[in-house]
Amino acid sequence: MLEGLTGVISGAISGMGMGGGTILITILVCFLGIDQKVAQAVNLVFFIPTSIVATIVNIKNKEINWKLAVPISILGAIGAFIGAFIATKIEVGNLRKMFAIFLIFIAIFETYSWYKKYVKKT
Repeated sequence: MLEGLTGVISGAISGMGMGGGTILITILVCFLGIDQKVAQAVNLVFFIPTSIVATIVNIKNKEINWKLAVPISILGAIGAFIGAFIATKIEVGNLRKMFAIFLIFIAIFETYSWYKKYVKKT
């Protein structure tokens, strides 16, 4: 049951372009007790169908800047290969710490962006 709910929530957030994988990995590791490397691998498989569906919708709505998307996608694939190789060499505990630091940076950035937009109106 929790796995299905996790998939729906992560898919919806992923479809909106907000990083459903971050939520997926967090739920798999923290609530389902899945190993960090396994959770990250599941996230990669999860990403394939969700990105295909989101891409189809965005193509239909003519919301993709192809001149920007193509080079970023190619370089992203190269980076993904490098990152996956590095991840296999990193101890699981260190990988979890790196993921936690990543989440902290995202939280700080989002909090600061919200503050600039809604509190510090200049």
